[in-house]
Amino acid sequence: MAEKLIIFDTTLRDGEQSPGASMTRDEKIRIARQLERLKVDVIEAGFAAASPGDFESIKAIASVIKDSTICSLSRANERDIARAAEALQAAQRKRIHTFIATSPLHMEKKLRMSPDQVLVQAIQAVRYARQFTEDVEFSPEDGSRSEMDFLCRVIEAVIREGATTINFADTVGYAVPELYGNMIKTLRERIPNSDKAVWSVHCHNDLGMAVANSLAGVMIGGARQVECTINGLGERAGNTALEEIVMAVRTRKDHFGLELGIDTSQIVPASKLVSQITGFAVQPNKAVVGANAFAHASGIHQDGILKARDTYEIMRAEDVGWSANKIVLGKLSGRNAFRQRLEELGITLGSEADVNAAFSRFKELADRKAEIFDEDILALVSDGEQANEVDAFHFVSLSQRSETGELPSAKIVFSRAGEEYISEATGNGPVDAIVNAIEAKVPSGAELLLFSVNAITTGTQSQGEVTMRLSKAGRIVNGTGADPDIVVASAKAYLSALNKLQSKTEKLNPQI
Repeated sequence: MAEKLIIFDTTLRDGEQSPGASMTRDEKIRIARQLERLKVDVIEAGFAAASPGDFESIKAIASVIKDSTICSLSRANERDIARAAEALQAAQRKRIHTFIATSPLHMEKKLRMSPDQVLVQAIQAVRYARQFTEDVEFSPEDGSRSEMDFLCRVIEAVIREGATTINFADTVGYAVPELYGNMIKTLRERIPNSDKAVWSVHCHNDLGMAVANSLAGVMIGGARQVECTINGLGERAGNTALEEIVMAVRTRKDHFGLELGIDTSQIVPASKLVSQITGFAVQPNKAVVGANAFAHASGIHQDGILKARDTYEIMRAEDVGWSANKIVLGKLSGRNAFRQRLEELGITLGSEADVNAAFSRFKELADRKAEIFDEDILALVSDGEQANEVDAFHFVSLSQRSETGELPSAKIVFSRAGEEYISEATGNGPVDAIVNAIEAKVPSGAELLLFSVNAITTGTQSQGEVTMRLSKAGRIVNGTGADPDIVVASAKAYLSALNKLQSKTEKLNPQI
């Protein structure tokens, strides 16, 4: 039988380190449920010691996910490891992933530790983690820039201490495929006990080679786990894209000869969910999950497709989840049908009152557009999560006037903790006027880095989904809002971003 390739998803940990991509606890649970439907083998749910919010999110995910192994990252110290173990207590299958830098540059400049000190700390970390679980992963951070002799010493030692997975991290995206693959191959050949652990790859996309490096690690180096994220989400230029790895191995099984446990029909739903929650839009020409991935504009291509699909399609759109997936409900539809669709989408609302509130928003939307799609439902739920936060700003109503040759004006009503704000302002356009009106009442002093509008579904009745990225004092957040009126969606997005800016949650961002 063919060997299995383990898919380790780190969207909720490394993906969240993209500036502005931070997620709420409930949003992380929704993504984790979708990853479970995707049949991901390992879900890295976060970094437990980074913040109370990360700890609680991992704890919640560990209690609801049954089919995937739940993993928490930790630095190579007892405090981090104990915190990870505590967060993972409820998991049916748990893994602690500990790391320490091994490159001369990182050891000297960042850790300010000698190689011998790093070796001792790595050994002690794995030994301590083994007290909590037999599934321990170790990563030599910045592995691709580390010295071979030292790597051999460290990895041999941690495997001897019980590390069951060795993750070779290309932390800064420096590797190139052939060299990266051969480096793993050399390590496995030189380390006497290398066969006692599963070898893993974790690549960043700074030079656009994350997927190529990961596949080289698999084919040349013999790695049997790939660490990746949905849509390639991740800090800087992103991480290895899960959908590209999975479909490359599946489509070219003749070359890779590996089995996968992934349900590929859940790839596109996962991509859309992550995009909607984080506000990071997927580029149209993105492989597998981009809107144009299966579009054919050339007349020659169209003719070939009509005659035989495999002339120009190496994958079927429906195999990755591009089949029409809409909820055929309208203003006459009942609560039970709505509740069933929520369950099918993996959405669990906290109480009956939350279901009723979501259903009310659904009925309001159904009065405004004929067809309601899954993406519309997800947007409604996101709006509802923000509405449940007592100390958050909530959109109430808006009126605006825009006429050629006249300065646009807007009047907005929003609330916070029972207090209502009414403000009017002008601007270069209706959106600028709305932002000015909000800032007149609650000046944030933030800089707007990004304003993006995307149609959630097709057609002129589609809801517009707006993303606004704000920066203040080094902190970057994304706010999202959805509405058939994109001006209203813009107001919701700006208020959403302000809510995230006022959050006190602090995060540590180790780069693996």
